[in-house]
Amino acid sequence: MKEKMKISFPGYKIIDRYILRKFLGTYLFSIALITVILVVFDYAERVDNFTESHAPFSAIVFDYYLNYVPEFITQFSGLFTFISVIFFTSKMAYQTEIIAILSGGVSFRRLMWPYFLGAFFIMALSLSLNLWIIPPSQVNCVNFKRAYFKKYKNEQYDRHIYRQIAPGEFVYVRGFDNDNSAEYFTIERYTGTQITQSLEAADVTVDPETKHWKAQKYITRTIDDEGNETFTQLRDLDTLINLDVTELGRIAETVKTMKIGELNEFLDQQRAKGSDSINIIEVAKHTRYSYPMATFILTLIGVSLSSRKVRGGTGLHIGIGIGLCFSYIMFNRVFEEFAKSGALPVWLAVWMPNIIFAIIAVYLYRKAPK
Repeated sequence: MKEKMKISFPGYKIIDRYILRKFLGTYLFSIALITVILVVFDYAERVDNFTESHAPFSAIVFDYYLNYVPEFITQFSGLFTFISVIFFTSKMAYQTEIIAILSGGVSFRRLMWPYFLGAFFIMALSLSLNLWIIPPSQVNCVNFKRAYFKKYKNEQYDRHIYRQIAPGEFVYVRGFDNDNSAEYFTIERYTGTQITQSLEAADVTVDPETKHWKAQKYITRTIDDEGNETFTQLRDLDTLINLDVTELGRIAETVKTMKIGELNEFLDQQRAKGSDSINIIEVAKHTRYSYPMATFILTLIGVSLSSRKVRGGTGLHIGIGIGLCFSYIMFNRVFEEFAKSGALPVWLAVWMPNIIFAIIAVYLYRKAPK
């Protein structure tokens, strides 16, 4: 009889399962713990609003919290991952498990395999939530706030709204409300920096389907090359402009409700119009990818930092880890503002924190015990 040859790596699969189980188990436990604390504190803060507005319990749970919690989790997924890695890895190091594994012939690079596998699962989940699942859920969350929270009823629209609808053509809307009406409406056309035509109307309504703006009275103004102005008063305004009602909302809040395909289409539309909100939209697009990808970087930093046994144990590792993680969050916020202001190219500004911390991760990896 021929004997079958079996190629095996004694202990490796057990180590992989052990580390992966510890990693994902700690991550899920920390997520659950923080979520419970978040919900308890948020409910305590908003219980008066729920009571006064007579919000149904089912709506509070399924329309509000079920949609609110996933966004919070994805925003701080990197922090949860980082703390989880540091917590159980430093505990393994303190109990000399890391030394035993490395002494048994397992390289540090091989030790990273189950960590990166766990990071891949977390990244894939976070990316799926960011691109496709959370945006529709935000619509339900926003609708709940408008229905039951007084201060949120009119938060979708600014008092003064400026939008560019074509190169050299701008729209100003004042006092737009949820009933698709506005106190004041103006279309202005420019040649270079000089205004050449304008249309003004009060008490305007818009049909979201046809995009027609209507008013009983309106005024047109024409300015010639010499600066002479001609005013004409007319009745029964019914004009179609290249502006959707959804574009009147606060851009940063509006893009949160769009899936990645819708966001890409919206970005192309705004580019064609020459909109001044392109940077804000591009930041929202890039952050949906950059935050999940940071999971790998923060995992590498966490393992490299906490795999060495030091005086102070787990507490010291967690303290250093939290400091680094909040530094990452701060860098993200700062560079996002640079991107929105146009001080840096959007892609570079959004990805810069990942680049900086990737360099830190490589340095710590080289210094980690081998």
